[in-house]
Amino acid sequence: MAALGSPARTMRGLLRELRFVSAATGRPYRGSAAYRYLVKAFRAHRVTGEKLCRAQHELHFQAATYLCLLRSVRAHVALHQEFHGKGERSVEESAGMVGLKLPRQPGGKGWEP
Repeated sequence: MAALGSPARTMRGLLRELRFVSAATGRPYRGSAAYRYLVKAFRAHRVTGEKLCRAQHELHFQAATYLCLLRSVRAHVALHQEFHGKGERSVEESAGMVGLKLPRQPGGKGWEP
């Protein structure tokens, strides 16, 4: 992660990931403990008049790291579902998956010159 962006953007991203998770479970995300914790933590670490607010920057970095993890896990699950093996495949099926065709023998399977 090169740049963190704004804390509001990070919080919106985290809430978006919570919505994706809650859509899979069918329960509203606003009633979850994770939602309440996020809102409470971000409100407690607002920018103050201090020159250096270490706790606010630390929270933002941890939140951005967690957001990256949630996005990566969601992408991994999507890729796993798409390309997960479906058991043993024949040679013809495997060749077709990568866009190849097997050569055909002119006289059938047992043909010899």
